[in-house]
Amino acid sequence: MKIRHFASISLIVFLVASNTVQAQSDSLVFGTWFNTEKTAQIEIMNSGEELLGKIIWLDNPNKDGAPVLDKANENEKLRNRPVMGLTILEGLTYQNGVWKGGKIYDPNSGKTYSCELKLKGQEKLEVKGYLGFSWIGKTVEWTKVKK
Repeated sequence: MKIRHFASISLIVFLVASNTVQAQSDSLVFGTWFNTEKTAQIEIMNSGEELLGKIIWLDNPNKDGAPVLDKANENEKLRNRPVMGLTILEGLTYQNGVWKGGKIYDPNSGKTYSCELKLKGQEKLEVKGYLGFSWIGKTVEWTKVKK
């Protein structure tokens, strides 16, 4: 009887500890990240069960003070919207160490891709954009902005 009670308690402790470690590792993606070229900062935040990312800083704003616009967008009606504040990541959910199932929008090309994110330590984020199959695409690395 004591062994069964001990086994039950051990299982509960293990499950609680496992969930705590996963919650800590999947939340490390939240915060502000430089894109690969360090020309933009993207804030990644929680939105319910999913995450989203918005552009919050641009290195090269227009010299005349006018906002940088989404001129390459495939949808003509969206070409006058500002890039600053634009949501470029959405719909990603955490599954086995990877954020997946979402989309990433590239304002430089005006294209939207399927997306996966994977942490590489606490300071690097692997961002994969692809069409169709995840093994066909491009992977870049973003760097966490130091506070």
